[in-house]
Amino acid sequence: MSPITKFIGELISEAVAVAIIIFIGCSSAAMLLLYDPSPYQNAYWGVAIAWGLSVTFAIYATGSVSGTHANPAVTLALALYRGFSWRKVPAYCMAQIFGGICGAVLVYCLYSPVIDHYNTTHHITRLLGGSAGVFVTSPGLAITPIHAFYDEILLTAFLVFSIFAITESYNTVAPQANSGAFMIGLVVAAIGASAGYLEGWAINPARDLGPRIFIYLAGWGPSAFPGLPNYWWVPIGGPFIGGILGGGAYQLLIRPFLPRPIV
Repeated sequence: MSPITKFIGELISEAVAVAIIIFIGCSSAAMLLLYDPSPYQNAYWGVAIAWGLSVTFAIYATGSVSGTHANPAVTLALALYRGFSWRKVPAYCMAQIFGGICGAVLVYCLYSPVIDHYNTTHHITRLLGGSAGVFVTSPGLAITPIHAFYDEILLTAFLVFSIFAITESYNTVAPQANSGAFMIGLVVAAIGASAGYLEGWAINPARDLGPRIFIYLAGWGPSAFPGLPNYWWVPIGGPFIGGILGGGAYQLLIRPFLPRPIV
């Protein structure tokens, strides 16, 4: 296999991984938001598990090809601290965002009649943000955009810190072989179950930006960009900063003290 063919395969893999995550995760968001009573009304943990399992499935499907970053913040952290090629970073990020768009298209194919029914029943339009929450994140009760920005930094830092720990070769208590994918999915689920109501726990620029681009083109317009209330930048900037801080914290606070094999 030529280097170019291999690289193209990696980009396809990253796009497919994010599409899987959005397809499963945003579909669970549709179940939560569009139905009354919601099947998750008193069981938000189910939504968190769906998002977590979507990450696990994505890793199992694509990990052997690209390593399944599936998140520009993870790609950036891997380039900074784990030797991932900086030349690949822009293309990986673009592939991930494209995968987010594709995943949102699949969700829309499933739920477009329900979305239209929900908006009609509640007398709202796409331009006013009707059903946008199926696809994109937004601040929850009492949360301002700037507070959500800090939340995204902290939550993404925890995610990347955990990914570094789970995949660390010197960590003798890390999950072995293919169980790492399941544990990373559980980390995502745990973040959602503990902090999902704050602002939807994007923790991934591609998770929000890809679907946001799609709904902008599909009639949501200003409720996608700049979003309500001027929110579009939060789930992009916060995770990038959080990924840098979380990866750096692991490299500084834990990795130097891990036991190395005696040569």
